[in-house]
Amino acid sequence: MTISVADYARECAAQGLRGDYSVCRADFTVAQGYEYSAEEQAVWRTLCDRQTKLTQRLAHHSYLDGVATLGLLDKIPDFDAVSEKLRKLTGWEIVAVPGLIPAGPFFDHLANRRFPVTNWLRTRQELDYIVEPDMFHDFFGHVPILTQPVFADFMQMYGEKAEDMIALGGDEMITRLYWYSAEYGLIQEAGQPLKAFGAGLMSSFTELQFAVESKDAHHVPFDLETVMRTGYEIDKFQRAYFVLPSFDALRDAFAGGDLAGIVARFKGQPALDPATV
Repeated sequence: MTISVADYARECAAQGLRGDYSVCRADFTVAQGYEYSAEEQAVWRTLCDRQTKLTQRLAHHSYLDGVATLGLLDKIPDFDAVSEKLRKLTGWEIVAVPGLIPAGPFFDHLANRRFPVTNWLRTRQELDYIVEPDMFHDFFGHVPILTQPVFADFMQMYGEKAEDMIALGGDEMITRLYWYSAEYGLIQEAGQPLKAFGAGLMSSFTELQFAVESKDAHHVPFDLETVMRTGYEIDKFQRAYFVLPSFDALRDAFAGGDLAGIVARFKGQPALDPATV
C-alpha cells in the first residue's frame, strides 16, 4: 500500500521522530540544507576521528579507499559535492531525506542508484548509540562502500528486486539480506584477514571491534538461503555475522539465486536462530 507524504509525516511526528517530514517532496527527499552549527561540525569530526582509528584496522580496503576518495572526514559532507565524485566512480548519487522513509520510495531510490542519507546529525550525548539512523550512520557507514563497483551493482539490483519479493510475501526475508550484508556484512578474501564493510559496523565504535576481533563473535559463511531465513535483533550485538569470500559472491548469489523459490518455501515459518546457524 502506498502512503502519502502527508500521512507519513503525521505518523512520524506522532512517533516523535526527529526529522522534519513536513517538507518532503513526493519521493520523500528534502534539501540537505547545509546550515550546520559549529557544534555539529565538531561532533562530526569527533565521530570520524574516533571511528577512523578503528576502521583503518578493521574495515575492508574498498571502504577505506572510498573514504579517501570522497573526502568525508574534515567536515560534514556536502551531499551534492560527494554525489559529483560518486557518479564518476559508480553512477550513484546521494539524496537527502529527513530520516527513515517508506520501503517503496527507498527501494526506488536504490534501483535508480540514489542512496538516501539523513540530513541531520546526532548530538554529543549520543556518540555511542542513537535509536534513529542519522547522517553519521548513513554517510560514514554506507556511502564509502558505494565506490566499490560490484557492491554498488548489488545495491541497485537489491532495489530492483525487493518490491517483487515483498509482493510474494518475502518482506522479512529480503530485509534480512540487507541487514546481514549492507548493515552487518563481513568479508574475508582468500589469504586475507577478516574485515568489515557493513554500515552498522562502520558506524559503531563497540560492535565493529566485537564483530571482527572477538573470539565470541559467531562468524558464518555466507549462504543466500540461510541469510534470508536468519532472524536478527536491532538493539544488541548480532548473534551471527555472515562472511563473504568476495563482493562478487554476494552479487552473483543474488543475481542467480532462486529468490522466489526461497520465499515460497519458507515464508510464514519461524526465523532461524542466529546463534545456531
